[in-house]
Amino acid sequence: MPNLDLTPKHDVSSFRKIAIGTWSDAYDPSVYGTIEVNMDEAMRYLADFRARTGRKLTVSHMMAKVAAMALKEVPDANAVLRWNRIYLRKRIGIFFQVVMTDGGDGKTDLSGATIYDVEQKSLVEIYDDFCAKVEKVRNRQDPALEKTRQTFLGIPYFALNRLLKVISFFSYTLNLDLRWAGIPSDPFGSMMITNVGSLGLDTAYVPLVPYARVPILLALGNVREVPVVRDGKLGVGRVMKVNATFDHRFIDGFHASVLSRVVRDWFEHPYERFDNLASSPAVKSASA
Repeated sequence: MPNLDLTPKHDVSSFRKIAIGTWSDAYDPSVYGTIEVNMDEAMRYLADFRARTGRKLTVSHMMAKVAAMALKEVPDANAVLRWNRIYLRKRIGIFFQVVMTDGGDGKTDLSGATIYDVEQKSLVEIYDDFCAKVEKVRNRQDPALEKTRQTFLGIPYFALNRLLKVISFFSYTLNLDLRWAGIPSDPFGSMMITNVGSLGLDTAYVPLVPYARVPILLALGNVREVPVVRDGKLGVGRVMKVNATFDHRFIDGFHASVLSRVVRDWFEHPYERFDNLASSPAVKSASA
């Protein structure tokens, strides 16, 4: 049984081959970009969703759905590199960073939770899945993750770089299922999302992680009020910066433009794009 369910991409452009050959690993092909999104309607929708369902929905949950829909629209961006060839993923997985604070006073750690098939799920399902996974992670109830954490805590510092490269090689390049060795299957998914707005930041760029082989990382800034001009009139509006880092070996401006368009469309028209708060059975049962 393979680690990932993949199919090879055969129609690769000449530029893509040059890009793959230019960078041997994901240390320097990073491209960064920021878009500013009008969040007035999104924040109104978020408040309505919370009131109707009792669930504390966040912008990060909404972004998971949006990111998945963007990857569905451009499946070429939902990929990994193996042996300098692009392989398309058959599933969409969105990774969230999770802060661990149970190590004692002043001690924190970073972990994560990945939700799969997000493009097929409602916001209610995304929220419930995410909360269930985060609870398991924070309560140390994920056996595979805990085994991995304990393994790495016991590795001497001088061996870390080499070991991570070896694990990445076996997990992704050879595409082997290493769960027998305590390595979770595809733990990072297709795209990573982190909310730097919770730190009071508007702009931050997350570095590519060679071990994870994830080509797109999104950092969501703080939702803030700014002067805006709409219909020729000056007013106050809420905006959010979405900061992206992507691997230029096989993600380029075209893929970024689709992501940008989908992000703007969904966040600026949430009542038409996300769960129908008036008629969705899932939302009705959740608020009952």
